[in-house]
Amino acid sequence: MASEINQGIFSENNQFLNKRLAHLVQELCSIGEMINLSKISNVISDASAAMITVDEGGAGQRIDNFLCKTLKGVPKSHIYRILRSGEVRVNKKRIDATYRLAMDDLVRVPPIRTSATVEDVVSPKNITPKFEQSIIFEDDAMLVIDKPEGFAVHGGSGISRGVIEQLRLERPHAKFLELVHRLDRETSGVLMLAKKRSALVALHEAMRGNYMDKRYVMLVHGDWTEKKKRVVLPLQKYVLPNGERRVSVQDDGQESETIFHLRKSYGEFTLLEAQLITGRTHQLRVQLAHLGFPIAGDPKYGDFAFNKVLHKRGLKRMFLHSEVTSIRHPLNNEKLKLVAPLPPELVKFIQILDKNLSKEIAQNNA
Repeated sequence: MASEINQGIFSENNQFLNKRLAHLVQELCSIGEMINLSKISNVISDASAAMITVDEGGAGQRIDNFLCKTLKGVPKSHIYRILRSGEVRVNKKRIDATYRLAMDDLVRVPPIRTSATVEDVVSPKNITPKFEQSIIFEDDAMLVIDKPEGFAVHGGSGISRGVIEQLRLERPHAKFLELVHRLDRETSGVLMLAKKRSALVALHEAMRGNYMDKRYVMLVHGDWTEKKKRVVLPLQKYVLPNGERRVSVQDDGQESETIFHLRKSYGEFTLLEAQLITGRTHQLRVQLAHLGFPIAGDPKYGDFAFNKVLHKRGLKRMFLHSEVTSIRHPLNNEKLKLVAPLPPELVKFIQILDKNLSKEIAQNNA
């Protein structure tokens, strides 16, 4: 009987020890995770909030963009969450995501806890360079790339990482890197970024003052006959029920102006060059669709039935390309001509059209 009692006590002790051991292991794992989390950033501590003093590179930036750049690898959704909750403070006060930082502002950033450390996420060995081979021009003030089709210029709306986020990951030591302008996701070509705030300000002033000459190439559906045509239309933004942004021609819209030049006619298609005078959202796409010459392959404003035919013929993207941008250098005032040649897939489609046109001419002359 005593033996059975002793065995029961021994069994209970074993169960207690096993539970205690499991608890200790769990605590050790938690400590290990906390140690790993301390690697998140050189400005972020897991144990306490970080205080960041805004310098010249950060002055003038919106707080959300500043945090996206500072907390490289932290999801945007998390950054906006800590902004909404008031955990981020500037000069001890709550701010919203649109707040613009000033020189010497003191930014409080709360401890950041994520399932993976930022160090692991942004390590150069884990980042596949996407745009280093696409650089058109670079110096201390500017970076200009030939943006491929299919890349959004920045994250958001279901896109975790755009061109700007990718470049910041590829260049972790860059003190300042900001988009000068935007290109639609479906558009390829010249995309300018500023590496200094002074350059960004100067380039924005050049755009507002119309001192920047931007030329696009597009293929439209229809027989455009005018060699040169100035188009001025009022454009108005609106939002679809699903949250998607669209633009239409409305009397109370903002004035948009473009000068179109005829490059080559293919009867059913026309290759045009566009000189932007204003830079409204979706300006070229909406203007041309309104005139009855939708851009080939345009998924928003194009001829959707005809786009399917084009896809079968080999055009699997929108035929809109930012080909040339002529500007004065933002700091030294030298003339710059930034050129992004027509991408191979668009060149190939033009070659198909040229071949078909040659056949038609030969048949007509026979």
